[in-house]
Amino acid sequence: MVYKQPPITKVDLVGVGLNATDTVIPLTSFPTLGSKIEYSERSILLGGEISTAVIACRRWGLRTRYIGRLGDDYAARLHRAAFDDVGVESRILTVEDASSPQSLILVDGSGERTVLCHRDPRLTLQPEDMERKWITSARALLVDGYHTTAAITAATWAREAGIPVIADLDVIRPGINDLLPLVDYAFASRDFPTAMTGEPDLKKALASLRDQFHCRLVGVTLGQDGILTWDGEQSIQRPAYRVSAVDTTGAGDLFHAGFVYGLLQGWPLERQLDYACAAAALNCTRAGARGRIGTVDEISQLMTGDKRYDITEAR
Repeated sequence: MVYKQPPITKVDLVGVGLNATDTVIPLTSFPTLGSKIEYSERSILLGGEISTAVIACRRWGLRTRYIGRLGDDYAARLHRAAFDDVGVESRILTVEDASSPQSLILVDGSGERTVLCHRDPRLTLQPEDMERKWITSARALLVDGYHTTAAITAATWAREAGIPVIADLDVIRPGINDLLPLVDYAFASRDFPTAMTGEPDLKKALASLRDQFHCRLVGVTLGQDGILTWDGEQSIQRPAYRVSAVDTTGAGDLFHAGFVYGLLQGWPLERQLDYACAAAALNCTRAGARGRIGTVDEISQLMTGDKRYDITEAR
């Protein structure tokens, strides 16, 4: 099937990377090794780090573009419809006889999720899938650490055009050492800084990352402990917001979307981080990666309340 590509226009954010179709299974408790456990329901929901972030930013009023690969299955049609419904411009390569990325997500009684992923290697985005003007016609670029080769190309074009690059990093993959020097704002999951540097102290690990790769800002998302960042001069830690968590799937995706939104508004860093934390918290109150993408007003209302977790110095 051939899809007509839309004309190229100026956008606020272009996202290059992951999409996924999630099967979310809530459990009262997480199964132990070798056990059997029954579940009462499951939901098929759309997710993926980059695709969710561009949809969130679009709902907040930004013009967004998504670049990625999909299979030729029913899930691909769902993703395309989701982009069309909110007005995200999509530049998607269809891979014939391939299944779109799938995730099986187990959510325990506390709302914490465990993710099992399946991705056909043929769905890995390649530099030749992109055109330079798709990147340079944006105000910001968001990439992940999975489609590393494509991310390096996109980030190179963005850097040459003076466009800020934001990265959502989870695990270490080949090419990450070539991508990080091209990233302005690098946000990682809890274990990433230590895995990259060998330094168990998070503050020291972040400082080491910045010294090595010269990012403008490096940060690590810490769940209930919020976000810890280092800009070369000061460490800023902002607490998470207290909510009744149903499912933490997509919290990181909404954090990155919230940071991009605040960055493009020209807000001070602490407000950017607070908005990102609040957006992530609201999303945890419903099931799925896009369970509750709050409005700008809803997120702002949460920010004005006194519903923060108390935190001490980061370990």
